[in-house]
Amino acid sequence: MTAAGARDWARLRDGEGYLLDPDDWSEDFARIVAEEEEIELGEEHWSVIAFMREWQAHHQVSPDARFVMKHLKAEFGASRNRLFELFPYGYVRQACKIAGMKRPRAWSTG
Repeated sequence: MTAAGARDWARLRDGEGYLLDPDDWSEDFARIVAEEEEIELGEEHWSVIAFMREWQAHHQVSPDARFVMKHLKAEFGASRNRLFELFPYGYVRQACKIAGMKRPRAWSTG
């Protein structure tokens, strides 16, 4: 991604890097943020992102981490800890940011 491309996304983000409007999200945005977070997106990451985006579209709120953990278990047979292996600096800081969720005010990690 070019520096200009990253700057274009910057105007759509808050001071912590979360999208101001989840409808502005794209796969390019996810790749930029993942690169910033030093995460190489693989199949499980994209599955989590798709699940989170679908949940947000349906419920108008970001999914709690426990629902994402259940998704990973159903799709990949993953343990509860897999979410935190995929996003080692935290569900809110990394997964929510990459998936284009607004910064949650209060959060349970499930």
